[in-house]
Amino acid sequence: MTTTAPDPAQQQRSLPVFQALLPYSPSWLPKDITAGLVLSALLVPQGMAYAELAGLPPVTGLYTSVLCLIGYAVFGASRILVLGPDSSLGPMIAATILPLTLADGDPVQAVALAGMLSLMTGAIMVAAGLWKAGFIADLLSKPTMLGYMNGLALTIIVGQLDKLLGFSVESDNFFGDVTGFVAGVVDGEIVAPAAAIGIASLLVIMACKRFIPKVPGVLVAVILAILVSAALDLAADGVKVVGVLPQGFPSFTWPSVPLSDLALLFAGALSIALVALTDTISTASSFAARRGETIDGNKEMIGIGASNVAAGLFQGFPVSTSGSRTAVADQAGAKSQLTGLVGAGVITLMLVAIPGLMQDLPQPTLGAVVIMAAWSLADIPASRRLWRQRRTDFGIMMSAFLGVVILGVLPGIAIAVALSIGNVFRRIWWPYRAVLGRLDGEPGYHDLERYAEDDGNTLPGCTIIRFDAPLIFANANTFASFVLECSDAMLDTRPAWVVVAAESISDADTTACDMLEDLDGQLEKRGHRLIIAEMKGRVKEKLEQYGLFEQLTEDQFYPTVTSATKAYRDLTGVDWVGPD
Repeated sequence: MTTTAPDPAQQQRSLPVFQALLPYSPSWLPKDITAGLVLSALLVPQGMAYAELAGLPPVTGLYTSVLCLIGYAVFGASRILVLGPDSSLGPMIAATILPLTLADGDPVQAVALAGMLSLMTGAIMVAAGLWKAGFIADLLSKPTMLGYMNGLALTIIVGQLDKLLGFSVESDNFFGDVTGFVAGVVDGEIVAPAAAIGIASLLVIMACKRFIPKVPGVLVAVILAILVSAALDLAADGVKVVGVLPQGFPSFTWPSVPLSDLALLFAGALSIALVALTDTISTASSFAARRGETIDGNKEMIGIGASNVAAGLFQGFPVSTSGSRTAVADQAGAKSQLTGLVGAGVITLMLVAIPGLMQDLPQPTLGAVVIMAAWSLADIPASRRLWRQRRTDFGIMMSAFLGVVILGVLPGIAIAVALSIGNVFRRIWWPYRAVLGRLDGEPGYHDLERYAEDDGNTLPGCTIIRFDAPLIFANANTFASFVLECSDAMLDTRPAWVVVAAESISDADTTACDMLEDLDGQLEKRGHRLIIAEMKGRVKEKLEQYGLFEQLTEDQFYPTVTSATKAYRDLTGVDWVGPD
């Protein structure tokens, strides 16, 4: 009996897990191991720094890194994507859980809340992926996301300045951070050794990025800071250090939180899921394009959702994709998610065998790491480009920016989503409208507003218009007003036609059908006719189904604008004329 070897590609599609590992080539193993070792050197300091940014103990950042890397290796779809604690999610996590912690900011309660937040975020994303809802990433347009990220960068940087200089500011908003920092500087609260090591760490990271970009500046700064801190005993001089981490790996734990907190946690989870998904889809698309691959948004949702669930069950917090860590893995030659598994193994080994490895790491250095990560979130050149290209989009970007800075992170993301949706509605409500004519020597019909007054040819008594949007309830009155405005300009002409070049109308609803019936009746009373040309068959069938042809007749529909204008010319004997 003949047997057929299984198709690896078919196996990968049919397996619900390990999509990013199978099939695996043995030649990839050395590169994946090397990339994993390089990646782990970056994961440790960044994980700890972003945990503190989220208002959690540093060790939870390491727990989170391990579990999300394992979760994504099992359920993720991308071979190269690296997940982990993220600077863009840290303030959102803090804004969600810190108001729910006890008055003294109980870290145990904060960890439990963060774990439940991660479970909710993961459940939302897995459910959305199973329901094929990957399109929700489109709810954030580029201008709104740009404004959100710029605002987030500013709030993170300002919020870390006190840590960089060795003192602490108690505040829960941007303006409180600013005033508290200025007051601390004026009152002489700066700890000189802490400020020195913090600023030096910041300069080292910046120098590596500027002059030797292939060298991970974060790793260099962390190693140097630990060596200096241990040699000079900076802790004795008032510099806060990380200290010895809890030894061992966290056990499986279901987060215990009060039922009264679940509603607020769920609201935060929705926002975090949206931002994490948008970040993941954009990063995955970028790296997939470099490799000639494609991504599946729904699979990505399931992969990152599973990673969040795994993190939440082991004292972790919500995670997202990291563009910087993914770039490091890519540059180091990573071929599959085995890279992430190697990184997770290295972190686990450190927690189990050498938990004191980072005990002398100064907190100001972690502040420097966060500040540089926040700086990478901002995109000033893109903001300037928006100002030059489209002032409306720039205004939307600034609204999202100010929403984050003035109102806070979670209200800011709500404003960003509302602005994106509102911008879509505005474009449908007031779409571009044009009066068309002919140009000498040019085929077709053209928007006369885009050409000089003496270039266009028109047909007296026949106005050709184009409406660049589907005809729906939101813009039905806008369309009717535009048609009547054109009819008003020909009020003394009998007969007169308004020809709608309807190829750009991709859909129509019942409100639009009723509007067209009323509009046709109004034009008839004026001795004018509504003519529709080049309407898509699917749209015409809908209008017929809605009963439009009880008012309009078949001779009001033409296959092309040319056939409509020819019919008008045959009826009236007029011809195309240039401007008077």
